[in-house]
Amino acid sequence: MRTKPTVREAVVVEGRYDKNSLLQVVDAVVLETSGFGIFNDRQKQRLLRSIAETRGLIVLTDPDGAGFMIRNFIRGCVDPALVKHAYIPDIPGRERRKTRSSKEGKLGVEGMPPEILLNVLRRAGAAMVETPGAENPDKITKADFYARGLSGREGSAARRKALLRKLDLPERLSADGLLDVLNAIMTREDFYRLDC
Repeated sequence: MRTKPTVREAVVVEGRYDKNSLLQVVDAVVLETSGFGIFNDRQKQRLLRSIAETRGLIVLTDPDGAGFMIRNFIRGCVDPALVKHAYIPDIPGRERRKTRSSKEGKLGVEGMPPEILLNVLRRAGAAMVETPGAENPDKITKADFYARGLSGREGSAARRKALLRKLDLPERLSADGLLDVLNAIMTREDFYRLDC
């Protein structure tokens, strides 16, 4: 079994399909911009700045006009010294889940072969480590969420919402998104010290 490399920096992509494709290739904290939603989401902008200061960011957007608009917006709201840019090549085609090609006729992040995604992250200077064997023991897991009453129990949604408010995180962050963010900003030990 081939192990996925771990990327130290958080990777910012446009949407969930990009995130899913990337997570099949690397073990990383992957954050979504919700496309142009990042433009008006002040909480998500603060979150990106905070994570950039903690662990650095890699921006990986589609090679179309929309992707470059999002990339340039992030460049303007996060300290450029904390951001690396990964660029996928212009490859004509359409993603399998779509009935037709994008406006510009190019594959996006979700349509890239795994070896290309790995290569663009390496070229961007991602801090990548091959981690054979077990998961990182310091990583916060879904089991930890369950143990703290943040998932799978009565009232867990309300507890997550209260934690999002307490940490000044976007209120629409899903349970999986919250897990990613917490792994980006704290250790498992810090998580268990939280009052939630």
